[in-house]
Amino acid sequence: MPVDEIKPGMHGIAKTVVSGSKIEEFGVEVLGILKDKSPTGDLILIRVYGDLIEKTGIAQGMSGSPVYIDGRLIGAISYGWALTDHKTGMVTPIADMLKIWTLPGSEPNRPAVTPSDDGQDEAQPLATPIMAAGFSHNALQMLKEKLAPFRLVPYGVGSQTGDTEVQPLQPGSIVGVELVRGDVSLGALGTVTYTEDDKVLAFGHPFLKKGKANMFLTNAQVITVINGLENAFKVGITGEAVGMVNQDRSAGIGGVVGRYPDIIPMRIIARDNSTGNSRDAAVQVIQDEQLSPLLAATTVFNVIDKTLDRTGPGTAHVYFEIAGQQMPVDTIARENMFYSAANIGEQSVAELFEIITALLHNQYNSVDIMDVKVHVILDSERKTAAVMEARANKKEVRPGDSVDIAVKLKPFRGEKTITRTVTFKVPKNQPDGPLTLEVRGGGFVPLIYALLGNQGMDNEGKKPKKQRTFADLVESFTSRDRNNDIVAEVLDMNYDDLNGNGPAPQPRKGKPKAVSQEEQLPKFVKPGGKTPGVKDSANKTKFHVTTDYIIEGDTQVMLQVVSDAKGR
Repeated sequence: MPVDEIKPGMHGIAKTVVSGSKIEEFGVEVLGILKDKSPTGDLILIRVYGDLIEKTGIAQGMSGSPVYIDGRLIGAISYGWALTDHKTGMVTPIADMLKIWTLPGSEPNRPAVTPSDDGQDEAQPLATPIMAAGFSHNALQMLKEKLAPFRLVPYGVGSQTGDTEVQPLQPGSIVGVELVRGDVSLGALGTVTYTEDDKVLAFGHPFLKKGKANMFLTNAQVITVINGLENAFKVGITGEAVGMVNQDRSAGIGGVVGRYPDIIPMRIIARDNSTGNSRDAAVQVIQDEQLSPLLAATTVFNVIDKTLDRTGPGTAHVYFEIAGQQMPVDTIARENMFYSAANIGEQSVAELFEIITALLHNQYNSVDIMDVKVHVILDSERKTAAVMEARANKKEVRPGDSVDIAVKLKPFRGEKTITRTVTFKVPKNQPDGPLTLEVRGGGFVPLIYALLGNQGMDNEGKKPKKQRTFADLVESFTSRDRNNDIVAEVLDMNYDDLNGNGPAPQPRKGKPKAVSQEEQLPKFVKPGGKTPGVKDSANKTKFHVTTDYIIEGDTQVMLQVVSDAKGR
């Protein structure tokens, strides 16, 4: 029914689900037409009534509920007011929703409704509940923090049972929009407004306002409706994937049954050596430049948190592989160790979040992530060791010589020291004279480097290398020192930069050697931990050895370079 045929005082019905998947009806009275109230045009002001409404009011999750007058569809309930009796709302006209099926793949991002300063005088889109199934309390709190900028509030719910019959989507059906599915699920609930062949319209307002979208379209069930002072909301679970959401616009979402979104498959394995607990999870995360990094990282954090079953300090050994298309290499591999006195789970996912963000936001070309494998070994013990001293097996060296540097380490609260040896090769072009080597933990930043960092240097005291290609971006990540490395590198003692005379010459950063893996790592971990296609530097000034400890602190070793055999 066109808006110009709708008059105040008209009565009709609306359809929604408040329990299970059963569609129920309630009464609707038209109060008036609000001109140009939304970005898409007019809104229809209504008041709802009936036994169902007396129990629930207009609840979050009712967005998309179709409204009929004399059997003719006028639109979808989509807006309401907080801190009211929740019986007055607004309807998005069906004519505006039908345009979603013909929209191009982009649309200017405008707010669906411009709120007043206090946020109470203007109607707001009915909030879309986000149902988080299989997430721990700590992971749920992380989700709330990360999803806050998107105005999404997750609620912890149970998982979908496997014996639920898939119901065809029809006007009034509960419907899900899923961002993560598998052993855990993260999805929104709303109501179907209209269907035509394999096409679906729902919500009556935007979900994330992505424009052209890539999300799961699922069936769903309502567990109950919870009444609150601000708003009531439906609590439910998403079900089987039946299609994809391909449009997310001001007037609602549009989907197609039988077609499915692009996804990132993830396999996550975590084990706690202290308790023997282990978890193995498989999930599908939607491909989305904004959402995929935080969804992937939070999902891994959840597996870690549920494996630990505690909050507090710990050590983590993390290995992950990312396979994709349109990347400089087929697979990006990274291994590292982390310690945290507060929450080891957050530390463990930091690099995964970083590289997925870098891949999806890179300025060179789009990337299709095809597979992500993550393995985490956890321990309640603090596996750190401090550098006590370092001694070279010879003081005078020639260019090209190899020098064994014995590094004495003191494990945290250990009674005995241990020694690890890193072999340093003097650069072939090294001039005669004194040569100072910085011996440090891979994640430790010496004071001089920190001072240089304040003057435009990177966190290793080097002038940042310009990333001219996509391969440079990947190499800068994969070649980064690991926290459990002992690093020996040339330290340039010309600190002119500290006197305002410009940056001192600094050695080139080479790629670390291959890393042997712990026996505990799964079969998908390839010995070496090296990213294929990334070459080592031809003339290294930095070498390392990998340990079972996170290395803290630093020291220096003095060598004398001579070109002839005198004094040797």
